[in-house]
Amino acid sequence: MDRFNKIAERFPGAGTLVKGLQIVEFLDGIGRPATSTELLAATSLPKATFYRLVGALVEFGYVRHDARLKTYALGHRLIELASKSMASFDLRSAAESEVLRLSKELNETVSLAVMEGDRTIYVDVRRPSNPLAIGVEIGRELPVLASASGHAILSAMPPHRVNAIISGLPADEQSSLLADFAISRSRGYSLANSRSLEGVVVIAVPVNGPPGMGHGAIVVTALAHRLPYERRHVIGRDLMEAARRVMGNIGSAPVSITANPRRTPHVEEGLECLSAAGAIVGEGPVWDARQRLLHWVDVAAPAFHTYDPKSGEGRMIQAPYLVSAVLPANDNSMLAVTQNGLEHYDPETGKLQAVFDPEAHMPANRFNDAKTDPAGRVWTGSMSLDASMPSGSLYRFDSVKDAKAVDGGFQVSNGLDWSPDGRTFYFTDTALGIVFAYDYDNESGTLSMRRAFLTFDAAEGKPDGLCVDSEGNLWIALWDGWRVACYGPDGTLKREIDMPVPRPTSCCFGGDDMKRLFITSASIRLPASVLEEAPLSGALFAIDVDVAGQKVNEVVL
Repeated sequence: MDRFNKIAERFPGAGTLVKGLQIVEFLDGIGRPATSTELLAATSLPKATFYRLVGALVEFGYVRHDARLKTYALGHRLIELASKSMASFDLRSAAESEVLRLSKELNETVSLAVMEGDRTIYVDVRRPSNPLAIGVEIGRELPVLASASGHAILSAMPPHRVNAIISGLPADEQSSLLADFAISRSRGYSLANSRSLEGVVVIAVPVNGPPGMGHGAIVVTALAHRLPYERRHVIGRDLMEAARRVMGNIGSAPVSITANPRRTPHVEEGLECLSAAGAIVGEGPVWDARQRLLHWVDVAAPAFHTYDPKSGEGRMIQAPYLVSAVLPANDNSMLAVTQNGLEHYDPETGKLQAVFDPEAHMPANRFNDAKTDPAGRVWTGSMSLDASMPSGSLYRFDSVKDAKAVDGGFQVSNGLDWSPDGRTFYFTDTALGIVFAYDYDNESGTLSMRRAFLTFDAAEGKPDGLCVDSEGNLWIALWDGWRVACYGPDGTLKREIDMPVPRPTSCCFGGDDMKRLFITSASIRLPASVLEEAPLSGALFAIDVDVAGQKVNEVVL
């Protein structure tokens, strides 16, 4: 009542209209037919006024009167207007064919939701004949912060706009939401359990048009038991491909998810698949000589992984937010590089304890690859969450609570390592396709004379993680290149390891003799057609090589 009275006061002369809308709003709110007694009590309208207004609403079709049951309900005219209103959304028209196609192919309910103010509205819903498909109503509204579709939309919006939307929430709630948005932005889609329907999972990908067209999301809603974990991520990638086509058709920047064609069906003899983990972005492999274990991470799941070569068994622990690397420390503990900087990490429980975040003021950035130098200092690079901006820096931690940016302007900070004599430092910007080399002073940790050591054309694959062996050869995982390549200290190609996956991500040496090369890979943003050709995408691999790797340095605490 107060809301309607305030509106009537703000717009003199609109009192009668507001009173009529009270009736419509009440019927919408209770979601069922109501008697005149209920409506009179709810609206506090005089009886004569009520009957004049409801009579007019019935005449225009906005309200339907059941004379037998003596009840009133929302009328057909509202359905007609709603259909025309939904059709007026430009994103709906642009996405209609993709929403329909996905519903048929996935045999699940697929929708388009758009953001209006602080809510998301479902403007198109396609439910297949599948009797187990979830019913979603056109016109359904949800708070943008309490829906997977809303999270997908927000994850693609500029940080300053997101911060304005969540600024009124408690600090811990803001932190949790920003972590969720970061994961969604990194992998390209949101994945969450429905908050309103128990046992239902929601997968959503943002669809943004040019200025003025608005923000939306393509959404799959399904029973959780019908979608195994791996299948959910495959659907997420299918949604990204659909979003790419929609945005391309409306002149917005499409999301690139297409891998380079496979160069050859050959797979390197001796290459082993140790764990078909299906990682979204497997990264950061590091050998722990103390425990004879391999540690690695899935950046975007996010999760910590441990592999025991002796038993052949792997272990996974879910992480609360994006993780990039784990590093052994000299007190037998472990450190992790995460979305929140450097943290203590317990590999038994997965518990994290914050140490220091040099980019706490940059919520749109995250850290990527990391290694420890011969003096025990941590080095790591940062990058924007969606890899779209040259906002990354290279950091040196002189202690775990003291970090300095020593170079900057990177778009996708990645693989790093040192030559065996400690005089050369290598660092990669994957977006540029360049592995840089610097002169390095191990005593002070200073860099000088940056130059391009290796430059790759995108058609060859992009340099990702790397490691340097005891003879100074660089082993580089080539994202979208279907291989790991070995280059001599002079930059000459010495060997290529053909992989059965398009996106090897990083590599490291391990094993008792340090002649075992472990290789991580990614399945992120690969459509189903590519995954059919490369079903081991996201797996952990290994191969024995002739030259040993260097000893893994421990962080000095």
